Amino acid sequence: MSYIVETEKKVPVIQECDVLVAGGGIAGISAALAAARAGAKVILLEREFALGGLATLGLITIYLPLCDGLGNQVSFGISEELLRLSIRHGVEGRYPKEWLEQQLSPEERKKGQRFMVQYNPHLFAILAEQLLRDAGVTIIYGTVVADVQMKDRKISAVFIENKSGRSAIAVHSVVDATGDADVARAAGAKVEIFKQGNIIAGWYYYTAQGQTKLRQLGASDIPDDQKTEGGGPKPLVSRRFEGLDGIELSEMVQISHDLTLKDILEHRETDETHTPVTMSTIPQIRMTRRIAGLYTLDDKENRQPFADSIGVISDWRKRGPAYEIPFRTLYGAEVDNLIAAGRCISVTDAMWDISRVIPACAVTGEAAGAAAAMTDNFSTLSVEKLQEHLAGQGVKLHID
Repeated sequence: MSYIVETEKKVPVIQECDVLVAGGGIAGISAALAAARAGAKVILLEREFALGGLATLGLITIYLPLCDGLGNQVSFGISEELLRLSIRHGVEGRYPKEWLEQQLSPEERKKGQRFMVQYNPHLFAILAEQLLRDAGVTIIYGTVVADVQMKDRKISAVFIENKSGRSAIAVHSVVDATGDADVARAAGAKVEIFKQGNIIAGWYYYTAQGQTKLRQLGASDIPDDQKTEGGGPKPLVSRRFEGLDGIELSEMVQISHDLTLKDILEHRETDETHTPVTMSTIPQIRMTRRIAGLYTLDDKENRQPFADSIGVISDWRKRGPAYEIPFRTLYGAEVDNLIAAGRCISVTDAMWDISRVIPACAVTGEAAGAAAAMTDNFSTLSVEKLQEHLAGQGVKLHID
């Protein structure tokens, strides 16, 4: 490989903020909202031109359960707020009547649908944008974090690139909600790669016989303990993708497009009204790179209490498990003012598939945003103060 030397040049500092949130998926939305509500000046950077990430642009439009499957709600705060926001103007499917309308006991709810819903991605993206603007968050679209400036173990500025070129934002603290721990990597924090790789998916919306539906072409891996005798659904292709290389991601998207077209044409052979209306506009990558935090949570720690818990999540794949999330999973030892949220918090590969989904991203995002509004050194932050703040926002901190 050959190299060129880039000449040094002055980079303008265009803004400054208390909290910079990198990534506008569910984790980033939650972090920015929590930080703004805590009184911080917040800037949210988003690579695309709409919020929501996989939950909207990726068409993964199923708000997975806020409950443990045994009739008990475990995720609250912004996690529940966003679920209700997603269906403010209508539900596409899986309406949780047992949770939103009926006063039922846990035993009665256990027999019905879990606290989850299917929503419209376009409405959700716009409503989330309005929610953040109303809270005073500055949103900068079409922008990526290119690098960071470090000073005394802290990020002092974040270099960004967008249509205006290269510039910088001076920061007090940073929330890495990129999904790929991009900021952590740039800052020199310790990171880990998802070893198994990602399978191909190609979700799209279509109309047929006068109805609009979601086609879930390809999906996540099924855990070994949940596979049927036949092994469950097979991946669309045998190749797996790490999701951290630009060339590889481009290849993955093109394969996904080919498979999507093939699926559409096969359906049209038996139903000529089968017509696509929208497809995922970002790669449907789920697990790539994460921080190596002070604590790494594992899926075997089902209902394990943690003194520094900042919220509770469930296992979307099966009924029963619930997990307290230690604050220590959100930050590492190398960069004092950097905290992670969403799918790049510190978990084992086995736990990653549980902690990467919408409710968990909202829970960790809310905690990260609130903490970032309180300090620029997460190792010295009083966890009790953070927990008191979160509890005041309606967050459930521990499993009963």
